[in-house]
Amino acid sequence: MVRLATSSMFFHEYPIDEVFDYADEAGLDTIEFWAETPHFWLRGLPVAELTSCIGDHRRFEPLLYHAPILDLNPCSINPRVSDISVEYTLESLLVAEECGASVVTVHPGRRTAKRPPSEPDYRRFEHYLMEIRNTAAGLKVKVAVENMEKKINSLFSTPESVRELLDREPWLSFTLDVSHALGEGADVVTSYIGLCSDRIVNVHLGRANDGKMHLPVEGSPEIEAVLHQLADAGYNGTISFEIEDMHFPHQFSSEEKVIFLRKQADFVRNCLDL
Repeated sequence: MVRLATSSMFFHEYPIDEVFDYADEAGLDTIEFWAETPHFWLRGLPVAELTSCIGDHRRFEPLLYHAPILDLNPCSINPRVSDISVEYTLESLLVAEECGASVVTVHPGRRTAKRPPSEPDYRRFEHYLMEIRNTAAGLKVKVAVENMEKKINSLFSTPESVRELLDREPWLSFTLDVSHALGEGADVVTSYIGLCSDRIVNVHLGRANDGKMHLPVEGSPEIEAVLHQLADAGYNGTISFEIEDMHFPHQFSSEEKVIFLRKQADFVRNCLDL
């Protein structure tokens, strides 16, 4: 059964207990909790508080978890940046396992220079992947790599490259970021679903238009088509709204954000007959 979630970063300005309450009010099924949610991140990742919030919202179990990516890059040419990026990801696997998350999503990194990725960049990625593989061994949480926006220095921003990676790493799952793919066209989303549907365990849902990412989905024929393609492929995992509120005409209050998410959820449920 498809479950609907919101990224915790949609309520990034609120304490984590309020993030859970707002997602509940919006009628969502769970949360994709980002490590960098400020009230969590800036206080040293108080995992006990997070598990307490989960305990107060049992119907959200299991959550999804997103490893930190802001200011980080596991493929950085700067070894200190690369090392700390790997360290934070490995820590996220353990936090996700402790709070009973089903999936932890990781980014593959990028070349530091605005140039196509080179052999050294892929070597750094392979080191990153090896560390993740070793830490994830024996854990229940699934690790899912996310497709990136198509930029010159991106790693794994095409359906073919993601499929090749999944074939090489049978333990690895896939988080489909619809907005990242739509930036290149609806046919690219179709290709991701056609090539990788057997490994998708999480979907980040948002539109893309005129260079803007993570736009609202309500009423979009393009998103409706994507949802039908996912359904036809047999997808029954979590769909997480990943919406950038900075695109809104004004700063939404918590009440406005709850109403907004209800509308997004109603649209998706109507499309999927949930």
